[in-house]
Parts: sequence; structure tokens; C-alpha cells
Amino acid sequence: MHPTDSHRLHAHLIGQQGSRGLLNTPSLSLDLEMLERNIAAMAAFAKQHNVSLRPHSKTHKCPEISRRQIEAGALGNCCAKLGEAEALTDAGIDGLLITSPVVTQPAIERLTTLNTRAKGLMVCVDHPDNVDALANAAKAAKQVLTVIIDIDPGIHRTGVASPEGVVALAKKVTGLPSLRYAGVQFYCGRHQHIEDYAERRKQIIERTEYLKGILELLAKANLKPGIITGSGTGTHQIDCELGVFTELQVGSYVFMDHQYNICDLRGENRPTFEQSLQIDARVVSRNTQGMATMDSGLKAMATEAGPPKILAGAVDGSTTRFMGDEHCAVIAPEGQEAPALGARVVLVPPHCDPTVNLYDAYHIVKGETLVDIWTIAGRGRSR
Repeated sequence: MHPTDSHRLHAHLIGQQGSRGLLNTPSLSLDLEMLERNIAAMAAFAKQHNVSLRPHSKTHKCPEISRRQIEAGALGNCCAKLGEAEALTDAGIDGLLITSPVVTQPAIERLTTLNTRAKGLMVCVDHPDNVDALANAAKAAKQVLTVIIDIDPGIHRTGVASPEGVVALAKKVTGLPSLRYAGVQFYCGRHQHIEDYAERRKQIIERTEYLKGILELLAKANLKPGIITGSGTGTHQIDCELGVFTELQVGSYVFMDHQYNICDLRGENRPTFEQSLQIDARVVSRNTQGMATMDSGLKAMATEAGPPKILAGAVDGSTTRFMGDEHCAVIAPEGQEAPALGARVVLVPPHCDPTVNLYDAYHIVKGETLVDIWTIAGRGRSR
């Protein structure tokens, strides 16, 4: 019995020289050497700046990658959803922070069960009613639950909306014996993809001043947070310069999709990490001059950020265009030839997180050789 369809189709190819070229497509390929260099580079950066890492697993959803991050020094992982935390806990990953509120009664019951077996589990809260519900559930389960107070950085997605509200919620948590107040979360999500470094830095400085004001109020109320968590791949350099966070929730650095690759992450005007996550596609039709059709369409990758970029397999200057659910065109520059029928074209997804959620496994490659297949255990675990 194979754990995934990818294992069924490709397990026999592991270790065979040139086996990447034999993969059924579309396939989600992960360059192992690039991945390991990305993990090592961020770990070294964090050590240099005396800050901890709790990378976000919503990017990769994979215990094998979590283990490598922790072996490189990370405290654990962040999870966007309870289901992701359950999947990683099942695989033996500790030190998890659920960064979105867990509110419904069925979900709270799952959370309290998870809390009995997940070492170092924490969950974010942003509303007094949710705090009461979690406290009651934790009391009934006779297991203290550790919470982080989520602060709205101005996105109005989640988080307490005012400084006074943050203090009031922290006071409420500390008054409930079944809960433990551990710190605060402040994630400036919409700032992560601002391409210009100077503009991104300007906006993050302004938002950090707001956070500092809240931290001062908490300190005056004897509620100084032990953990200040947030940041991301797009702002990690700036946030470390400002020196407020105790830990970083960086995620996409392991893969570097196109959205992040065009951002100047450190003010160096060059890519900081390598594009390890790739989609292998094949040309399945070629009947129009200068154009070929690949087997990787809307179902093969996230689409909200536009069509994919070409990493290899087509002449320089070639572009892509979605041609429906199953297909994507590769269009050669005028006067140039499109890839041949059956040719492999390697694509870089525009947005890695939702792209990963479409696949059951990573095909781990070194050069042209398939060396392993890693199950994406958190795929579809959005509840």
C-alpha cells in the first residue's frame, strides 16, 4: 500500500540516475540541495541576529522539512490551522504555535485533545469570548493551555484592534488558572510582498512603533510578554534591525516562489534565497508556430498571482499563459521555437503555499535524480 499516488507512480525511480526525467507530470519537485542551503542560510541569519526561529509550516506542510528546520536550530513550527498542527504532531514535531484562532466547539475539543500530547503547543487568541471558551475546555481537560495574544497590525484580518484591548485581554488570560499567557503575535502580512526595500522598511518601521507602544502598556501593567512573535520572509531583515521580535515566523524562504523572488529582501538588489520549489511540466501539444501547450494548468498551481515563470526548458524570453484547467501555453519570443512535443519545462509557481496544497508529495531531486518522495502531511488540513 503506497502512502500517496506519487509514491505509487514513482517510488521505483528513487535513486536511478536521470529519473527526474521519467516523472509523470505535472509533478511538484523540490531541489534538496537548494532547500538545505535555504534552511542553513536563514538559521545562520537568526543566530547572527540573536533571534529565534519558529518557521511557518503553512508553506511546506511537511514533517520532513520541519525536522530539518528544527535540526538547524528552530524552536518548532507555526501552523496556520489546527489540522496542520495535528498532522505535524502525529509526525512527532513539537513546539507548535497555531497562529489563527480556534473558536468552534468541535475544534476546541480537538485542540484540548491535541494539548494532551503535543509538547510546547500554543494557540493565538484575539477575543474574550474565545478566551473563556478555551479556559473552560482546558479546565475540563485538566490541562493548562498556553496562549499568545494576536495583535491586529492594521490588516483587520485577525488580532485585537486596539492597544487597550490587548492589555485587557492579557489581564483576562492571566486571571484564568487553566490558561498560560506566553506573549504576543504581530504579523504584518500585507507588507511582506512590497517589492521596494526602502518602501517596505518605511512601512514596517511605522508599524513597529505601534507595536512598541503596546509593549510599553503591557510592561506598565506587569504583563511583559515573554514571546514576541511575527515577521516573515519579506521583512525578516528589517525586523531584526529593529530588534523587537524574539522569534521569526518566516516561511517561504525555504522555497522562494516568484512573488518573493522579485522582492529585494535585504536591500541588496539580488535574490536572497534559491528557488527550490519547482513544477515539472510536459509539452503535450505543439501545432501553432512559436507556441506549445503544457499539461500544467489552473489545477497545477495557485493562480491568483498570474501564470508561472519558466526556470528551464524553453528559450530565454519565453512566457506562459493559462489555457484552462489542465493546460498552460509556453510562448516563445518572435522568431524563436517553442519547446518540442514531450519536452520537459520546469516552472516556478507564483505563490508557493496554495500550490503545495494541490499536491500529495514532493519529489525530492538532486540534479536529474529522484532521491526521495516526501508526503505533504498537512495537505488539505485546513479545518
